[in-house]
Amino acid sequence: MRNEEDLHTLTGAYALHALGREELTAFTAHLAQCASCRQEVAEFSGTTARLAAAVSTAPPPRMKDAVLHGIDSVRQLPPRLPADERPRTVSGVLRRKAGPLALAASLVAAASFGGLAVWQHQQTEEAQQRAQGTELRMRDLTSVLAAPDARTVHGRTSTGAVTSVVSSQRQDKAVFVGTGLPEPGPGRTYQLWYDDHGTMRPAGLVDSDGATLLQGDLRKASGVGLTLEPAGGSPQPTTAPLMLLALPA
Repeated sequence: MRNEEDLHTLTGAYALHALGREELTAFTAHLAQCASCRQEVAEFSGTTARLAAAVSTAPPPRMKDAVLHGIDSVRQLPPRLPADERPRTVSGVLRRKAGPLALAASLVAAASFGGLAVWQHQQTEEAQQRAQGTELRMRDLTSVLAAPDARTVHGRTSTGAVTSVVSSQRQDKAVFVGTGLPEPGPGRTYQLWYDDHGTMRPAGLVDSDGATLLQGDLRKASGVGLTLEPAGGSPQPTTAPLMLLALPA
């Protein structure tokens, strides 16, 4: 087990999801209490997202070969000639075929590579949108974790996973951090809830370990719960809470 000083060095590995189970558990608990590490994690994650957006998606490696092979294998029909026309020479046939064949090859190549350019552009735009979405989520998470009035409560689920909830009344937001959550299983997902003094309100889904920004208004909530629900979530809990943490007053 690393000591407290060593935990400060794990921010980069945490942002890249490269920590082992024991280190992840220790660092997650440390992260909820260390503002400087939260800031470093946010910066590392934002940089990673920007680097991902800068890499365009390469076309399939066999696409060009398939296009060129198709050009050579397209059969050309001979021209229809009058019955009394003189016998055709080889050179004459080649000259007559050269124009249509070259035109067909140009059209196929233009269509193929034009489609490739459109596909590459779409892939690049999608990558940029994903990166921008990731950066916005990291910005929201960081703003809560680094808020001057951030308050943290810790707990464990009934399955033994380590959990924390960081809340900021000024920002009206909260962040759930989980470590050691078992796989929910096929057709199942973890769902977060705001406990409005006994009334449970949906607050978002959790796919795996890590930090998740809760959805909805924090101010009227007295606690945060976690349940296992059907894929896509439920309007009301269908199982007993795996965790229910009271928020600071």
